[in-house]
Amino acid sequence: MTARTRSRFVCAACGGTTLRWAGRCPECGEWNSLVEEVLERAAAAGGRSGPAAPSRPLAQVDTSETARISTGTPELDRLLGGGVVPGGLYLLGGEPGIGKSTLLLQAAGRLAAGGHRVLYLAGEESPGQIKLRAARLSVPGEGVLVAAGTALDALLASCEEIEPEVVICDSIQTVYDPALSSAPGSVSQVRAAAGGLQRFCKATGAAAFLVGHVTKGGGIAGPKTLEHLVDAVLLFEGDAHHDYRVLRAQKNRYGSTREIAVFRMSGSGLEAVDNPSAFFLDPARSARPSPGSAHVACIEGTRPLLIEIQALVAASPYGTPQRVAGGFDSRRLALLLAVLEKRAGFALGARDVFINVVGGLTLSEPAVDLGVTVALASSHADRPVKPGTVVFGEVGLTGELRPVRMTASRLGEAERLGFSRAVIAAQGTDPRAGNAHGFGNGGRLTLVEAESVAEAVSLALEGGS
Repeated sequence: MTARTRSRFVCAACGGTTLRWAGRCPECGEWNSLVEEVLERAAAAGGRSGPAAPSRPLAQVDTSETARISTGTPELDRLLGGGVVPGGLYLLGGEPGIGKSTLLLQAAGRLAAGGHRVLYLAGEESPGQIKLRAARLSVPGEGVLVAAGTALDALLASCEEIEPEVVICDSIQTVYDPALSSAPGSVSQVRAAAGGLQRFCKATGAAAFLVGHVTKGGGIAGPKTLEHLVDAVLLFEGDAHHDYRVLRAQKNRYGSTREIAVFRMSGSGLEAVDNPSAFFLDPARSARPSPGSAHVACIEGTRPLLIEIQALVAASPYGTPQRVAGGFDSRRLALLLAVLEKRAGFALGARDVFINVVGGLTLSEPAVDLGVTVALASSHADRPVKPGTVVFGEVGLTGELRPVRMTASRLGEAERLGFSRAVIAAQGTDPRAGNAHGFGNGGRLTLVEAESVAEAVSLALEGGS
């Protein structure tokens, strides 16, 4: 008589476990997310699995062995916080064809050219296919070792034999543990594969990049435990229909989670964009804006960006007006529409409203509020924003305009790109005093301060005060 197989159900969204299947996860409330996991190996009852782990005071920990490794791409190094940390585990996700494998293969070539041992674990492509792609990207093959396979024990054996400094696993969903009976890509297999590579990295000091598939909702496929396990989660934004790629750090234990890196896809691979503001802006449109268009100065990490926001306000042919936002929070849009109607006198309740952030970026900081409200008012009144005007500021529920952080950096970037006028919240102090960003040296940018949304809209639009 065979022993009964033990199993449990694991939520792919939050990692919660339950002994019975249910349509809805009892932990996070997600529907149809419970996946059966067979308990193949149970821990031995009682006793310790090994000797006690050594400990020492934190002040005596030596950090000289954790010097960062440069990837050869300054844009990627800045996003990571200064380079790759030895022993770090990085997860890179994005839509199919957006450039995940391209970016990592280019980084592998530059790391190998810098004298680092790089091992590329190919689970989706054969070594011949990788060589063809490397030739197209002009990536030198010397120094980059390739191991094809999907069995976890075989891949770890290759890592232990080669002792690489950087490991690239493409992709983590294809790796499987032969000791588990579930299919590759399942919750248990992804957890086991990531856990095995994590133990290797922490024991040897090697850094690892894991390529992760995404779901149709845009999240990393597999258990949420995977994102908790790694040290940094990097996610590509945008789509394959544009030639630019935005890489954002959603989690980073070794750097800021507000940073982004901008790349342009060309025939020779991904090229870093050193000046994203000039890349996203159209000089002709900023010089002669159309009704419904406004330029806003936002901050991504430590970098100021000038982005165009477009709005369309039209009569609604249906009983319920539409509220559609691309690259902006729809709930925040509803709040700004209420403020415009209540505090500035714009009747928008019965009209369709559409908002789009040009370039496919996703903006969430409060400074974008004024740009959205000005674009909405411009489209509703059919009056363009005054030429050469940039706006930014946080909008309150009472209609007041609040100042935002890093004002001097935003103004300096706007002046450098040729803007001549800035409508901002009343500061109380001169943002030009003591700034180190070059703002005000040429005297080309005129500051216009406003205390309310209604005043800011009047100052920003043509025909206003």
